[in-house]
Amino acid sequence: MKPLYAGVVFATTLCAQDKALLEWMNNAAQQQLQRRAAEIASIKTPAQADARKKVVKAKILELIGGLPDYQGPLNARVTRTIKQDSYVIEDVIYESLPGLYVTGNLYRPQAPGKYPGILLPLGHWDYGKAAVQQICANLALKGFVVLTYDPIGQGERFQAFDIRVGRSLAGSSVEQHFMAGAQSILVGQSFARYRIWDAKRSLDYLISRPEVEGDKIGVTGCSGGGTITTYISGLDDRVKVAAPACYLNSFQTLYTGSIGDSEQSVPGFLAAGLDQTDYVELFAPKPWLMMSTEKDFFTPAGAKQVYDEASSWYGLYDAQSKVKWVVGPGPHGTPLVLREAIYEWMIRWLKDGKGDWHEQPVHFVPARMLTASQSGQVTFEPGARDLYQIIRDTPRTESTEAEMLKQIMSWVQYDKRAPIVKSAVTDKEGVETVTLETEPGLNISLSVYKPKVGAGQRKTILILESYPYAPQTARALAEKGEVVAVLNVRGRPIPPVTAWHGDWMSNTRAWLIGRNLPGMRALDILRAVDYLETRPDVDAKQIGAVASEVPGIWLMLAAAIDRRISEVYLDRTPYTIQLALNGPLHQNLHDATLPGFALHWDLANLVMAMKVRKLVWTDPTDWMRNLVYAGDQFQYRSGNAPVEGWELAEYLK
Repeated sequence: MKPLYAGVVFATTLCAQDKALLEWMNNAAQQQLQRRAAEIASIKTPAQADARKKVVKAKILELIGGLPDYQGPLNARVTRTIKQDSYVIEDVIYESLPGLYVTGNLYRPQAPGKYPGILLPLGHWDYGKAAVQQICANLALKGFVVLTYDPIGQGERFQAFDIRVGRSLAGSSVEQHFMAGAQSILVGQSFARYRIWDAKRSLDYLISRPEVEGDKIGVTGCSGGGTITTYISGLDDRVKVAAPACYLNSFQTLYTGSIGDSEQSVPGFLAAGLDQTDYVELFAPKPWLMMSTEKDFFTPAGAKQVYDEASSWYGLYDAQSKVKWVVGPGPHGTPLVLREAIYEWMIRWLKDGKGDWHEQPVHFVPARMLTASQSGQVTFEPGARDLYQIIRDTPRTESTEAEMLKQIMSWVQYDKRAPIVKSAVTDKEGVETVTLETEPGLNISLSVYKPKVGAGQRKTILILESYPYAPQTARALAEKGEVVAVLNVRGRPIPPVTAWHGDWMSNTRAWLIGRNLPGMRALDILRAVDYLETRPDVDAKQIGAVASEVPGIWLMLAAAIDRRISEVYLDRTPYTIQLALNGPLHQNLHDATLPGFALHWDLANLVMAMKVRKLVWTDPTDWMRNLVYAGDQFQYRSGNAPVEGWELAEYLK
């Protein structure tokens, strides 16, 4: 299977600043992984391994925001029964959380009796359960009860489903995951939390079936299904045999490659001293089969790093025979070699090796027969809720401005120091390009436009490069007699992104190493201020700053913790975080995702903390970039054109 996000991962070409940021973050990631490797190498006994497993499991649960505290009924029902030659398919529907419906297919042998159970989470197929008929039917023929189910955003569980077009307004399943991913982080969670919870509730249902031997449970899946197989096997003791395909990779290789979408990239994961191998080690010494394909973007090289470490770990328990790695031909997916490896592994460990593991031909059922909901989409079930509604309803607690500023400082990590100028070059038009070190080993650039006439200290305007027509605006302001600097923050500019998710990859990589990209870009703004106040032509008491759209939030973070920014102009910046949680869609939210911020504060709290001499905020927007009326404290213009330099001079004079 080739997941839809593969194109997202590799579609853009990195510019020089993207590459510099990637190399810098990867260096931090590899240092974290090296520290982890040293800790793993120090473990010499099963007792030490068991002690680490307790710590690792607690860390993972903490990083995802814990699991829901819900013990309510599944309200499961069978909506259709399809009899095949030697097995039966039942279309089933149940609730993971109240109103969060899960649709699945249960495959069981026709003959009465009790059988081992297999949970099969799906990969990133938009069309859902029909894609895994061959594996599910074969397992049923070999004496297993198999439950496969639609993940959130796939099959019958599209989020933001629009009946007019018969699709999700967000597009692909991965895009729907990105929508929930950014929203989850705002309330201190990971989207993985909900995917893991679906798997746990699906296990609840599978084990509740009278045909299933509850103490003989295996899990297998490919790609996104391999992800959930990995997670639930490591975290749920009821799983006795695991067989994930086309997922497991060490971040030693994975970090600069296909890091995966929101459930596959848990914030703080590497910073907490973890790698994907930890899930395998949590499972030890129970039987674990990992599978790869030769041409997968989850590369065999990265998989081998997992296998090599896991083999040594299993050796601590004298259980090397219980961990195995199989590599099949071709691209991402489950070719025959991998499918038969699954059958053999499950038969070996759940049926005492009794059975034929060779694949059998099966009769494929049309996809429409495998739908469990009446309409084909759970959004029309009574009381149904989209995931954004569950995330939005996460309980909030009030917190103080002092606590907010402390949190912002942890994201920004600003330390007052003399600016480190790496180079300064003036072009023939008199524009000075200054390269500054913002953090050790990472540079940003600043273009300084100086007035043509006059001398002495001047009022200075700092413009974030994302502001439309920044160079033209800078020239116009310089002609008015002001010093103007255009700042290019780390990792910017990025190539144009037309999808909803914006620059998700840079933000995701930052989260993995325990950093926050909006906070780091706020640091870049403060480094620019550090430099500007040392210039002889700058009046350090009159440094204003300008930003548009989401980068305005980076500027607000900087101004909240540094009073040197005396004036702020924001244009078309979203005016509240809450709006990002009130609907299923948003644009560029990743660039403003502050972990847990929405639990305690909103952007209005930033405004109060800024305490700048002057704030002008024109044309506030929602998170779909629509201009909205948000109160008389904002100013409103006609048209969508950016404010030109001469207008800014009027606003900020």
